[in-house]
Amino acid sequence: MTFLPLVLYTSVALLLLYVLLNLRTPRSNRRLPPGPTPWPIVGNLPHLGKMPHHALAAMADKYGPLMHLRFGVVDVVVAASASVAAQFLKVHDANFASRPPNSGAKHLAYDYQDLVFAPYGLKWRMLRKICSVHLFSNKALDDFRHVREEEVAVLTRALAGAGGSTVALGQLLNVCTTNALARVMLGRRVFGDGSGGGDRKADEFKEMVVEMMVLAGEFNIGDFIPALDWLDLQGVTKKMKNLHLRFDSFLNEILEDHKNGGDIITSGNVDLLTTLISLKDDADGEGGKLSDIEIKAILLNLFTAGTDTSSSTVEWAMAELIRYPQLMQKAQEEIESVVGRDRLVSELDLPRLTFLEAVVKETFRLHPSTPLSLPRMALESCEVDGYYIPKGSTLLVNVWAIARDPKMWDDPLEFRPRRFLPRGEKPNANVKGNDFEIIPFGAGRRICAGMSLGLRMVQLLTATLVHAFDWKLANGLDSEKLNMKEAYGLTLQRDVPLMVHPSPRLAPELYKSG
Repeated sequence: MTFLPLVLYTSVALLLLYVLLNLRTPRSNRRLPPGPTPWPIVGNLPHLGKMPHHALAAMADKYGPLMHLRFGVVDVVVAASASVAAQFLKVHDANFASRPPNSGAKHLAYDYQDLVFAPYGLKWRMLRKICSVHLFSNKALDDFRHVREEEVAVLTRALAGAGGSTVALGQLLNVCTTNALARVMLGRRVFGDGSGGGDRKADEFKEMVVEMMVLAGEFNIGDFIPALDWLDLQGVTKKMKNLHLRFDSFLNEILEDHKNGGDIITSGNVDLLTTLISLKDDADGEGGKLSDIEIKAILLNLFTAGTDTSSSTVEWAMAELIRYPQLMQKAQEEIESVVGRDRLVSELDLPRLTFLEAVVKETFRLHPSTPLSLPRMALESCEVDGYYIPKGSTLLVNVWAIARDPKMWDDPLEFRPRRFLPRGEKPNANVKGNDFEIIPFGAGRRICAGMSLGLRMVQLLTATLVHAFDWKLANGLDSEKLNMKEAYGLTLQRDVPLMVHPSPRLAPELYKSG
């Protein structure tokens, strides 16, 4: 009974000694960026609260757009303005091209064997090249355009079939994006009927994706105070290990099925997993042949990062348009002028939908799917804006705060798509990593590999929902009273799901199968 407290007290005493010695050792005579005074041992972790991107934005108002914090024994620098972000992600991009050690990469992502968390180097370049060529190139996206359009058509039928009942729009959007990606990756849906119901394995899979996003958004104390890692004080490591076993079982089943000749996609296009398996013996990257673990890690990245982000962004876009009926009407009028009322929207229509594109950009600005960038790590010490950045520092870019910076945006808290139109304040701004005031996909070498796919899916879904339906909130709720609060995870979810009544506005035959 007394052994565990004794071990705990000893560990804390040794840790205190280590921290005191570390603090007394001169790190550098060069000045660090400003920031709040850290607490003993835990540093600034308690300052993050339940919504870290909000807390860090408030700190930046006080200390400036470049801050230094301590998370346990780890140096952390935070960029909260476009100019500071550009220094890190453009000028010093190569120095910040790797990820810091973290429990999520270790316990969930096959011990850094995936694309998202792999150290910068030959292996990462091989994985990036494979995804860029076989999944995210313009040719690959065009080859599978029909898959995305077919799955969006399935969604419209499900919504039209709802009758007068209330639907949770985000849930159906997640089903659609997951099925569209699964057909490209695996050659088949993972949500059998396209509606999310009646499929126990599909429902379980969706729960796993949500749980992963929640766990990945946790600031695990063990990552920042290694001496306490073994205690797993928050229970995060245990949850990650259990979730990994479930995902691994799911992915093993898929992998074995493909090795035995299952699931090749129709219309002459081979699914991604078949391609990855073929690369095991003939890898075209510089980092060696592809292993089963790396294949599963790539699939894990795509399933988690490629579904929840797109569906949540569309849910935010629809919530904003429902709040502002005049914007919804303008978007509907534009789509009708291009598409008409006798067919559904195609991806080929998207370049002509200027206002719709502005709506999507404004949604990415106000509701970035990843409000805090995935962390990067300084490979060497450097200087940014006259401040010393120590080697090994973790970099966080507050994408959410940058896109709401009043120095860069007029009325930054307002949903105003016209700011991206030709006569607006930012007519030429894009979200592809070149304009640092709006970087929902990140920037530099570690920019989101699936950006092009995400943009197509978000625009197609938003355009189709706007074009094919009129929308009312559940229970007769006034649109002006719609709850727009955020829930924090690795991705930016709505605190309250969007519950709506869709009413078909096009010809009835467009909502029928075949």
